[in-house]
Amino acid sequence: MIKLLTKTTFFTLLLSSITLISKAQVGYDYAQYDIGFGGSVNQLYGDAESLKSTVAANVSFIYNQTPFVNYLVELQNGTLEGGNRKSKSGRYFKNGYTSILFRGQLQAGELIDYSGGGLMNIAKNFYLSTGFGYIFNKIDEKNINRISNTTPEFTTAGLNKSNELYIPARIGYEFKIFNKYNQPSIKIDLAYQFNMDLTDNMDGFTAGSSNDKLVQYSLGVKFALGDVISYRKSIN
Repeated sequence: MIKLLTKTTFFTLLLSSITLISKAQVGYDYAQYDIGFGGSVNQLYGDAESLKSTVAANVSFIYNQTPFVNYLVELQNGTLEGGNRKSKSGRYFKNGYTSILFRGQLQAGELIDYSGGGLMNIAKNFYLSTGFGYIFNKIDEKNINRISNTTPEFTTAGLNKSNELYIPARIGYEFKIFNKYNQPSIKIDLAYQFNMDLTDNMDGFTAGSSNDKLVQYSLGVKFALGDVISYRKSIN
């Protein structure tokens, strides 16, 4: 009878401990991987005299070291366009590009205490990100004009096809949507990204004293995948 009572007490305490630990972890767990889909509005500041807004689509795979420290690889396809054939320089281009991008992303929640809620809880999802990208530029001959309208003998040099490195600098906000286990299962990403070309051929022109600069306004959605692991503090 005593042995039975001892065993019953032991298993009751063990079960209670497991239950308490499980409850304590609610809100701490997150998926280690995400898959993301998104789009952007592009504006290229290059050697053409006028800007045009174009679009791009992307797919990404994300590794979450923590809920607020993320590493991702992104494949992007879209167009860049600018200029006018009737402008003074005559420069016009339309680039159908593909790029691959690697970024590290640090969200404020990794550094600040948001346990009190309020503004700090809102601020935890702001992030900064940078890395490097590689772009494959492809401009068909019909989609570029190099000859000046005012000085026909003047042409602008450049390449219709090129591969180039660029450096992204990104600031954004990630809205986390939690499932019934209080884990972030869906994330909505809003961002502004500035990309510095390390050469000068995103627009097909090599002119001026500075390299091309690509600005992107992005919207994306990410879905949690893979194993669930625990963070050191509550995420929500």
